[in-house]
Amino acid sequence: MKLSEYGELNQSKLMSYCGLNNVKHKEIIDDMVEKDLIARLEEPWGNKKIIKYKVSEKGRAIFQEILEPYEALFPRGDAEKDDGDR
Repeated sequence: MKLSEYGELNQSKLMSYCGLNNVKHKEIIDDMVEKDLIARLEEPWGNKKIIKYKVSEKGRAIFQEILEPYEALFPRGDAEKDDGDR
């Protein structure tokens, strides 16, 4: 969801925005790349490489098919308002 929101993120920002630990959770990201849900891009930066990720077409299709209808049924904003009213 963060990648669809931001378009493209480097590995550090993606892990940070998702609240994941890079060492412990990199396997999850690698698995999503392997399943073609997200795309991994390497960009040269001096003598180093920056790893960036973006949503693949397959990932975008799954997001639209599954997550968007779910979000429509259970919007996050309403849940936050309801919790504040209790």
